[in-house]
Amino acid sequence: MMGIPLGLLYSNFGEWLLHRYVLHGLGRRHESFWSFHWHEHHQRSRRHAMVDEQYRGRMWSWSPQSKEVLGLAAIVVGHVPLLKRAPWFVATVWASTVLYYVVHRRAHLDPDWAREHLPWHYDHHMGRDQNANWCVTYPLFDYVMGTRRKYLGTPAMAEARVSAA
Repeated sequence: MMGIPLGLLYSNFGEWLLHRYVLHGLGRRHESFWSFHWHEHHQRSRRHAMVDEQYRGRMWSWSPQSKEVLGLAAIVVGHVPLLKRAPWFVATVWASTVLYYVVHRRAHLDPDWAREHLPWHYDHHMGRDQNANWCVTYPLFDYVMGTRRKYLGTPAMAEARVSAA
């Protein structure tokens, strides 16, 4: 049963690590497979107040959504060899991977829900520093690694609203 808390910690750290170094690191390079994240997903989210309409489309068209699903499927498949030795750990990683997709998708289709339930992810996209707040499902490793930057409800957000008006 230790696999469950270990799987939760591992998955949260994996979110932080992959988001920071793969999606934002490799993703800034236009020729990278991961460029969809920075050059499409972030741009759409910023332009449309957190909404990314591509999440309304079909999952199996070649789009940022399908590329995200492909990356998440690789995580699921990559843990199959551990299933026999650590079933609770693997089941927790798989559940965390599904949860990531579900809450990430909803956050970009329902910004009000995101502000209430995932303020750290809202801060990642809408805050001044898009190179912070790497976790999506829960900001544990953003706190551990010192990368949590609050924006929602801060004076900086109020200033941004005034200058945008």
